[in-house]
Amino acid sequence: MNAEAGNTVYSPAASEIAEALAERLGVAGLIPQPTADGITTLWVPREKLRTILHCLKHELLSPHVMLFDLTAIDERQRIHRQGLPDSDFTVIYHLLSFSRNEDIRLKVALRENDLLLPTVLDLWPSANWYEREAWDMFGIVFEGHPHLRRILMPPTWEGHPLRKDHYARATEKEPFTLPDERQDIEQNALRFVPEDWGMSRRSEESDFMFLNMGPNHPSVHGVFRIALQLDGEEIINALPDIGYHHRGAEKMGERQSWHTYIPYTDRVDYLGGSMNNLPYVLAVEKLAGIEVPPRAEVIRVMVAEFYRIASHLLFYGTYAQDIGQLSPIFYMFIDREQVFDILESISGARMHSSYFRIGGVAMDLPKGWDKRIREFLDRFPGRLDDYDKLVMRNGTIKRRTQGVGAYNTREAIDWGATGPGLRATGFGWDYRKARPYSGYQNFEFEIPIAQNGDCYDRCAVRVEEMRQSVRIIRQCLDNMPEGPYKAEHPLTTPPPRTRTLHDIETLIQHFLNVSWGPVIPAGEAAVTVEATKGLNAYYLTSDGNGMSYRTRIRTPSFPHLQMIPMMCNGMMVADLIAILASIDFVMADVDR
Repeated sequence: MNAEAGNTVYSPAASEIAEALAERLGVAGLIPQPTADGITTLWVPREKLRTILHCLKHELLSPHVMLFDLTAIDERQRIHRQGLPDSDFTVIYHLLSFSRNEDIRLKVALRENDLLLPTVLDLWPSANWYEREAWDMFGIVFEGHPHLRRILMPPTWEGHPLRKDHYARATEKEPFTLPDERQDIEQNALRFVPEDWGMSRRSEESDFMFLNMGPNHPSVHGVFRIALQLDGEEIINALPDIGYHHRGAEKMGERQSWHTYIPYTDRVDYLGGSMNNLPYVLAVEKLAGIEVPPRAEVIRVMVAEFYRIASHLLFYGTYAQDIGQLSPIFYMFIDREQVFDILESISGARMHSSYFRIGGVAMDLPKGWDKRIREFLDRFPGRLDDYDKLVMRNGTIKRRTQGVGAYNTREAIDWGATGPGLRATGFGWDYRKARPYSGYQNFEFEIPIAQNGDCYDRCAVRVEEMRQSVRIIRQCLDNMPEGPYKAEHPLTTPPPRTRTLHDIETLIQHFLNVSWGPVIPAGEAAVTVEATKGLNAYYLTSDGNGMSYRTRIRTPSFPHLQMIPMMCNGMMVADLIAILASIDFVMADVDR
């Protein structure tokens, strides 16, 4: 079935999968849902959820092996729900199959007075944090979860912030005060009690030492804490504690117009710049049915790859610095500044350019745009060769990182690892190749892989990715199409200048599109890109007005930090520093 309603489409596979599950498991009542992204979406009965998930992961010929995302939505104020089951809250499981190269989205309808679901932690270890987040933000209780407590909000927080009845702005509350007795309560809530974290204070042979690493420590790359359980210097357990950087990016997405939210996306993985804009604007364009001109697509690819280089250079320098080699970061920052000079000349800004727009880019390339880029491309590969000698062939670096923090492909997939962290295990899966977007299918480049899945290989993959980015940018340089830099579509925001100053009607349209934002058709769409640190996705729900009803940001760093205990148990504290350096994360990408 391939019926269309507006800009929503039934996935051709939805009915087939529903019939196969019904035949194999005897599950009735699976309801397909059309979506703007065409991903197979099925509503499933709560009592059959685990049976269906187990079948999809273990019993199908080409299974859906990765829990890509788990989130929820408060449906109570949503208007456009025609044809969908009655639901106050909906929990959404997004699964990924590499062998099929397909996704499936399962939805479970819940009533407000019965927000209970079974945990799937035994199926995917990555579900631990996702389920805690769904409880923290929405109040969904996952029965059987061993540690269902706050993860992004402080332990003393009252309410569940992504519910529609939870306030969004400080001005909706009384002015903040902190009386002495309240301060004592807040201070006491931050005390580290090993038993609360599931840790024991002693074994039969020895008493354990507990060490707080962070939340302010140069090696944790942001406001992030790890509670270490140590036997001497050997790590027995390491529990990450996140949320110190949480600022409600998803809640903000439900209070900003579709257009004015774009700058907020820059600040999620703040090292990725406009790379963060891309999945967001692509998702809005799917909802609106906007086709982006070829020139805009190539410009987007070129800018995104420059931000990939900038992010990887910072990773490369801090990776060496964390292990004890101070010189490389100074050389690499010179190259990074040159990248930002190029981006500034194109967009007017450096780290946070917010250059991508709904329908294209903010402005066309300036005169002489190619000269500085060509100079950089001619010089940079030689610099990378020098860094190979300085870092990758350094004996101390090798001894500190080879065989440290290793995991295999199966473990990576179970924990939700993507990007270089997955490809370092020998699995050559890159979203730009597997599911090309923005015209990536028109570019020639290789997928760098390694074999050992350790700290060294995670760095080696990123180093080679920079060389491949140079190849892609050179092709953009040599094959930049002519034509418009933004689509001629009424929902493109803001409208092209040629349609802005023509007469009073076009000026009014510009004013309304910028100040109030375009009205995007009702529907749902998720778009994923191969971002600097792994797969980054925006899952947007429109209720047919000028703001998103639900903005879900699936970031790569969130599941990656969950892997820390698995990677470092039995290692030394110094090894943990190397492991953290090799993950390549920023806390804004984790906490949002």
